[in-house]
Amino acid sequence: MGGRNYYIDGSGSDGQDGSLWHPWKTVEAVSRVELGMGDSVLFRGGQSFAGTLRIRYGGSEGHPVWVGSYGGGEATINGGDSSAVVFYDARWVNVKGLRLVGAGRKTGNVKDGLGIIESHHIRVSDLDITGFQKSGLLIYSSTDVVLDAVDAHENGAAGIAVEGSSGKRESRNLRILHCRTDDNPGDPTNLTNHSGNGIVAGHCTNLLIDYCSATNNGWDMPRIGNGPVGIWCYEADSVTIQHCLAYRNKTSVGGADGGGFDLDGGVTNSVIQYCLSYGNQGSGYCIFQYWGASPWYHNIIRWNISEDDGGVSDSRAGIYVWNSSGDAGQFYDCLVYNNTVYNSAEAAISFSTTSARKQFAFYNNIFVGADSLIRGDRGVDIFDGNDWWVLRKGGAAVGDKGYYFKPDFKDAGGTRVTDVKAMKGFGKYKVSVGSALFRGGVDLRSLGIDVGARDFNGGAAPRLGIGASFN
Repeated sequence: MGGRNYYIDGSGSDGQDGSLWHPWKTVEAVSRVELGMGDSVLFRGGQSFAGTLRIRYGGSEGHPVWVGSYGGGEATINGGDSSAVVFYDARWVNVKGLRLVGAGRKTGNVKDGLGIIESHHIRVSDLDITGFQKSGLLIYSSTDVVLDAVDAHENGAAGIAVEGSSGKRESRNLRILHCRTDDNPGDPTNLTNHSGNGIVAGHCTNLLIDYCSATNNGWDMPRIGNGPVGIWCYEADSVTIQHCLAYRNKTSVGGADGGGFDLDGGVTNSVIQYCLSYGNQGSGYCIFQYWGASPWYHNIIRWNISEDDGGVSDSRAGIYVWNSSGDAGQFYDCLVYNNTVYNSAEAAISFSTTSARKQFAFYNNIFVGADSLIRGDRGVDIFDGNDWWVLRKGGAAVGDKGYYFKPDFKDAGGTRVTDVKAMKGFGKYKVSVGSALFRGGVDLRSLGIDVGARDFNGGAAPRLGIGASFN
């Protein structure tokens, strides 16, 4: 089934049939059509079209609906004070190669840029989204959605957000790939909760965030309190965040958080791995449980690097652990291994005064701090096989069955990576073959821990290696 092609051109007329030679003029003409299997909606490249494109129903697995540009260049859909595109109860729709623009988060817009609502089998690729007060792109109670190469910048609440009404299965089987979320400062109307996130995902199951980046988000959150994070999730199950970059993210003056990555309240069976975090106002890697969330358990932080994170907000460390529920039975079973934390101004790890937990273990990490290594109560956590170094006074014993000598890093600090593609060659924190750290760690496989075969840079991981990256 070939379907029908509908064309929209500023020189056309809504009274025509929408064909190539007799195109429609406006977005509204498309919204009046019930699109079916194999249909395409094509906007003239280089032109701008005002309004909100609304799509319901759609195609089939073999014959999806396509939405995009034609004639060279990207077309722009200008949502003004509203959304640019909304999918509601849509199925099997692909949208590619458009620019979505709003009136600005403080200058009239009050909506999300692209809303995927109660929809299924949606693929979005090569979109530029900017100027919306809420999220640049929102996935709400939808399944089998793929986002690829979406650039969501200068929006309010978030670049990209995943949400549902309740539970963890509202949104399922999601992939967020090769996306950039930069300069999303905050929602000026939200005075009761965080805003200004890069990518935030809640009420979802089976989510992959891969090769994405977030920077300079959160600096204009209009409140003091819990704040934004570069890339994070909450009330979610089976989330993998990997090969991602979060740097120089912020929070409001006096606000909390502003970190790089976060497994937050109610997260289960999830992992952050092969990620790089640096220069964030909050911690690079946040391990959080908030009051009222469902239990947090069985999560892993591994093969990551943090550089000079946590220097502004309350964490003051590369890794921060916090549990406002006050109940260790709600916050348990966390593995933190083969990470490298380098902090030339603050500590390596910080435990909040409210951080009750159990079954937390830290293995084979390199922890470098400015004048202290651990802040707060380490409780009964397991620390084994780690290397600890205080920059201003050398190694300092912390009761670990590990090491206390200076790592042989080359050119530590001053990271300037701004593209995930450059992470594979990132070499500042590699451990050399001749170092004791190359073969001095705990054999995690003997403890039944599947550590994987690769280090931070994608090379073969030594069985007893300490740290995230090796020569």
